Amino acid sequence: MFAMVLKTLGGPLEGEERIAPLPGPGEVRIKIEACGVCRTDLHVVDGELPKPRLPIVPGHEIVGRVEALGAGASGLSVGERVGVPWLGRTCQTCGPCVAGHENLCDAPEFTGYTRDGGYATDCIADARFCFPLGEKGESAALAPLLCAGLIGWRAFKIALRSAGRVENLGLYGFGAAAHLLAQIAGKQGHRVFAFTRPGDGRGQEFARELGAVWAGGSDDPPPQPLDAAIIFAPVGALVPLALKAVRKAGAVVCAGIHMSDIPSFPYALLWEERQIVSVANLTRRDGVEFLRLAPELGVRTQIAPYPLREANRALADLRAGAFSGAAVLIP
Repeated sequence: MFAMVLKTLGGPLEGEERIAPLPGPGEVRIKIEACGVCRTDLHVVDGELPKPRLPIVPGHEIVGRVEALGAGASGLSVGERVGVPWLGRTCQTCGPCVAGHENLCDAPEFTGYTRDGGYATDCIADARFCFPLGEKGESAALAPLLCAGLIGWRAFKIALRSAGRVENLGLYGFGAAAHLLAQIAGKQGHRVFAFTRPGDGRGQEFARELGAVWAGGSDDPPPQPLDAAIIFAPVGALVPLALKAVRKAGAVVCAGIHMSDIPSFPYALLWEERQIVSVANLTRRDGVEFLRLAPELGVRTQIAPYPLREANRALADLRAGAFSGAAVLIP
């Protein structure tokens, strides 16, 4: 097998030939057909997430086919197409797991961070944390659903729960996650307001093409108050701006796994029962819900394909905002 490996934080990924691993108990080996490139991968490479396993193969938006079953692996069959997400394994015994919050497990494993991920031709995954995908749709188009789609869906659910009535929804940072969620929210009757980097006319036009009723820079006030705002960009300075944009009792959801420091802001922005909440990882239930809903609503992924060996270029382009939608590596 071939893999792109991170050996030094902040350094480039290095191509490496390896012996294909054997699946352990409860695991499967997957022949990878596509792997999405997520902003979280940048946080891993840049050392912004604590204590990654090194060396590590990044990537956690994996689509591939089961190639081998380990002892006791059940629910999947050889040749079946599956998706592998960020949450790679949980202990199932800690307080959060027992309470139904496996996304907050005290001893989790994460694909592409603490266990090798999908910037490779093959990977090992826990069979319990793989999602059957069926045969509908191209693998490259499905890959971004495994994180950008899932975290967007969970953030959306939290926004609805926190704000109650959500007619006007703001999305800050119109990348992989927002371009998927904009379609879902629009088809469910919500009005989407898209916020991009200031001056990003191309990104704003892309948002309008996907149904946003308004698109502007992150420093622009929306034309009317938002009921809720979801921040996908890892920029803490957006929190006060989003609070200013939401109505009384509105909610601001921080959807990234990493964010720069939030600057101080006047209490008046938070007063009147506005809320700031965060999203942490995902649950398998989120995955089942979203992967059933996305095809029903006709969600379309905009992808920028890259050869696996050009993973460093894909990461650099993601950092620079050089494409719309989501980058996907093809082995």
